[in-house]
This record gives sequence, structure tokens and C-alpha cells, in this order.
Amino acid sequence: MSDQCFSQLALPAPLLECLTSLEYHDMTAVQAQSLPAILAGQDVIAQAKTGSGKTAAFALGLLAKLDVKRFRIQSLVLCPTRELAEQVAAEIRKLARNIHNIKVLTLCGGVPTRSQIVSLEHGAHIIVGTPGRVLDHLQQQRLDLSNLTTLVLDEADRMLEMGFADALNAILAEVPAQRQTLLFSATFDKAVRQIADNIMQSPVTVTVASPHTQSTIEQQFFQLDGTRRADAVKLLLHQFQAASTVVFCNTKRETQDLADTLMQAGVSVMALHGDLEQRDREHALLKFSNNSVSVLVATDVAARGLDIEKLDLVINYQLAHDVATHTHRIGRTGRAGNSGIACSLLSPDDGQKLNALAEQLNLEITARPLPANTVLQQSLPEPAMQTLQIDGGKKHKLRPADIVGALTSNNSIAFADIGKIQLLDTVAFVAVSRNVAKQALTLLNEGRMKGKKYRVWRL
Repeated sequence: MSDQCFSQLALPAPLLECLTSLEYHDMTAVQAQSLPAILAGQDVIAQAKTGSGKTAAFALGLLAKLDVKRFRIQSLVLCPTRELAEQVAAEIRKLARNIHNIKVLTLCGGVPTRSQIVSLEHGAHIIVGTPGRVLDHLQQQRLDLSNLTTLVLDEADRMLEMGFADALNAILAEVPAQRQTLLFSATFDKAVRQIADNIMQSPVTVTVASPHTQSTIEQQFFQLDGTRRADAVKLLLHQFQAASTVVFCNTKRETQDLADTLMQAGVSVMALHGDLEQRDREHALLKFSNNSVSVLVATDVAARGLDIEKLDLVINYQLAHDVATHTHRIGRTGRAGNSGIACSLLSPDDGQKLNALAEQLNLEITARPLPANTVLQQSLPEPAMQTLQIDGGKKHKLRPADIVGALTSNNSIAFADIGKIQLLDTVAFVAVSRNVAKQALTLLNEGRMKGKKYRVWRL
């Protein structure tokens, strides 16, 4: 954390009040270094990783200059994946909750275009989306960016890695030349530098070290020595007894195969990769972030933007293709001052990757043997929560307080047994402690919220 407070910035009163209510007092390093330039209207390049507070940095910049009375698209935030775009939009809405009548719209692939067309017809102030879908709306002349004042490229490196360069260039050709451009990237390679040179005017450059340190993340490397990778993962899960684990695989096929194998072994697990239906990806992320599933097996692309407050263990099923990806993977754990463990499985042909890791991360790597099979006698911890789905959402005027009220009426369920609540347009999700899940299900199905009954079931 920095020693600078948000109150020192020239932010509008509603934003400062919201930050105080959220208990956001001290700025992170990326916020302290970038926000003064952003608020001054300068272009900014910030090299910062997930978990550094970068979303709040550019969100505050967008909201500080927004003219709510001018119902035109004034800001566009481009993200590599739908999951990240939705998280960014949620953060912007959270910070804007003291600003009345602001409209933030997400435009991403994986959902029907028709609902987005209807939303666009009603207008918006801020668009958050993926390059492919934003470009589609532009080409069909459903999206007007002529009033744009701020463009944000979030995780620019990943967008380029995913092949969005042409889409980005086509979108850039449609936005006003006179605008503020903010570019955030975990890495700053030649491709990112080139696009920055082409689209930015005298940008202020901010470089923030990873918020994770060797002191908070313990790295361990395990030699397979003929053990099947799936069996090695089982050994590590039983050895560390982690409440939450992400296993990273290099391909979609390996991700699904490993998840299927672990599920057959009785592990609480879900897969996350690009071949899944969008609904299945959303449910996997939701249940894992709600502590309703203990293990998430994921590809790097699908897990981009994964925002889990406390992750105990990361396992690299194979070593990542490059050091930057490895660093990004293990940085999912050990966040916000928590300790975390990152385990990597090694095969004899990993020598070149290991040398690169040791050299660039200044590590002394010593491969250790896998845990003995006797660890399999330990039962794995069950997920602490279960997620319930409610057949009603924002369009039914439901609020989180309505769900909490229904669960805690007559002191039926303690407030401490209620976890995260997520409200969408037509559905809602609430996490409850596993030991009260059956009771919560009965309460919600038999009770009323806003005078109406709703169907509720376990997700």
C-alpha cells in the first residue's frame, strides 16, 4: 500500500463518499502513480498485474470526468475476455453507486446479440466489452463512438496474444482522434509497445512491481519420475488440504480430461476453458468464487481476470510456455498479504523452461519427490458453501437485502452463514454455509420476497 489517500485527489464528492463507504482509503501503488495523470487528462501506460488495483484506477478516472446529463457513450473499456469485462463493469458500477442515472453496458461474445441491440437503442454512458463483439456492433452501425472521450485497453498483452490485433485496429479507426487513451498491461513486449506508439499522445508511463513477493508465495517443484500427472495432482491435493485450488493446464483438452478424472475420484472440481458453453463457464467461476467448489482446473486464457480474494494453492499441471505466464499463474495466490503455495510438476524435458525461470525470477530451483501415496488416506476438505439459484433478479426489483432478509427472518439462519450474493437481470445467486443449505433452500422456496414466491434450487 502507498501512504497516499484517495482524499488527496481532486475527485468529485460522490466518488470520495463511495470510496469511504467501501473503506477504500489508501491508494495502491498503481493508483497513486497513475491517477494524478489520468485525472489531468493525460494518456497513461501502466504495466501492472491483476490484483494491483488497476481497475479502480481507470474506473475512477472515467467516472470523474463523466457528464451524466450527456446521454452519449463517453468511455469504452476493451477487455480480452467476457469474464474480465463483467468484473470490470461490476467494479465501475460499484464505484458509481453514488452517481445517479449512470448506465454501464457490457458488449461481449457468448450472449445473444439481440438483447445487446435493445440495450444500445436505449443508450449508455460507458461501454465495457470484448474487441470482437464491439467491432461487430460498430460494423453493423449499432454503436456510435463519435462522442467518446476516453478509451481504455485493459490487459492489452492478452488481447494481442488472443489474436485481437486486427479488431483493435478496426475499432481504433472508429474512435475520435482527440481522446484520452489508457493502456494497462501485465507485460510490455514489442507488440504492446508498437500499439501504444501508434495510438497514444505523449503518454505517462507507470511501472508497478508485482504485488506478490517471494515472501508471500512459496514455490515448490515436484519431479514426476514416471507418475501420471493426474495422479500427481491428486497427491498434492491430499497433501496440502487446501480449501481452494486452481490447477493450470496448457490445453483445453487436458483441462477437461483432468477435471473429469478428479471428479471420478470424488474431488469437488469444475473445469474452465474456451470450449465450454458460456453458461457453464459462468457457473464454474461463480461456484469457485463462492467457495462452493474446491478445485478449478483452467486454461490460462479462461482464467484471465479470475478474481478470487483468497486462493490457497496453485498447481501447474505443466510449466507455462513463458516466464510471464508462470508469474501470472502463481500470482493468483498469496494476495492481499495472505500466504500461498504454488506447485509445479516437472518432467525431464522441462530443462529449458526451468533455466529461464531460475534466471529471470532469481530462483534456486530444487526438484523434490512427490508426496507418498499414504497421503491419499486423508479425506479432502468439503467446500464450505453451497450456491443457490433464485428464479428472479434485477428486473423483478430484487435486492441483496431482500435475499438476506428472507434467510435471516425469525433468526432462522445467521448472517455469518450467508456468503456472496450476485444479482443478474432475471436470476440471482446466493452462497450459504453447507450445513444450512437445506434449511436455506426450504426458507427461500416457501417464503416470499417483495411479496412474491420464487423458485430456488441448488446450482
